[in-house]
Amino acid sequence: MQGRLLLRPSPELNCLVLGVLGRAQRRYGVRIHDFIFMSNHYHLLLSVQSAFQLARFMGYLNGNLAKEVARLTGWKDKVWSRRYQAVLVSREERAQVERLRYILAHGAKENLVSSPRAWPGVSSLKAHLGEEALEGIWFDRTKEFSAGRRGVELSFHERTEAERVRLTPLPCWQDLSDSTRRVLIAEMLSEIEFETREQRSETGNDPLGAAAVLRQRPTDRPRQSKRSPAPFAHCASNNERKRLWQAYGWFLGAYLDASEKLKTAGTAFFPEGAFPPPAPFVDPLFEPG
Repeated sequence: MQGRLLLRPSPELNCLVLGVLGRAQRRYGVRIHDFIFMSNHYHLLLSVQSAFQLARFMGYLNGNLAKEVARLTGWKDKVWSRRYQAVLVSREERAQVERLRYILAHGAKENLVSSPRAWPGVSSLKAHLGEEALEGIWFDRTKEFSAGRRGVELSFHERTEAERVRLTPLPCWQDLSDSTRRVLIAEMLSEIEFETREQRSETGNDPLGAAAVLRQRPTDRPRQSKRSPAPFAHCASNNERKRLWQAYGWFLGAYLDASEKLKTAGTAFFPEGAFPPPAPFVDPLFEPG
């Protein structure tokens, strides 16, 4: 909301983020390839079976994360200023690897820390390298509320559950061994660190540093917010981008045709993955005269 730093890293928030993300993944079965949570936004690289699965997963993640952030920071307004943006990534290996690299570079490319390793928030980098597990805590607020109404005070262990986020290799890397993928991630990290050092030497700007990031107040706003429109899709070639545009055009045409048939005939077949418009409300007690 307003670019405020409501996701500013802290040991408490980091644990909550992983707990909510792990619970959402376990509940909806989304495959997570990579992620990072910055102070006022986050990025996920996912594979889903349908748009409906993605919508349910994101609604659960954003809704529960907003509640926990509000509790932790005392923020009384909305946490998210708009709905999530989902951008398709093509099946091309270069496109998938570029998205992975883009997410890994966060923190360093914004000159907040000297290396992606130094980012104090939640990131999948060290898990990719086999250096840590992605474990967090889920607070059962329903159980907590019910106990409170009965005048029962629950212990920490009675109202929490451990959750773990599990990473899935990129589709283009799924046939590679774990050790090979770790080598590729380590090489990518070295390239990012080299590029950020070169950038700092050209500009003369030192990184803000992890300690300064942690000292920021969650209600603060950045001096400048970089906003740019999201692309239609991330592709490595013009041919693939053209193919996706054509597929979207077919999908949109089929959806509009089905919508017209629904109005006139009362039934229609919508393209796979679509969200059909809700049927008009009919009062079950109404009898036509």
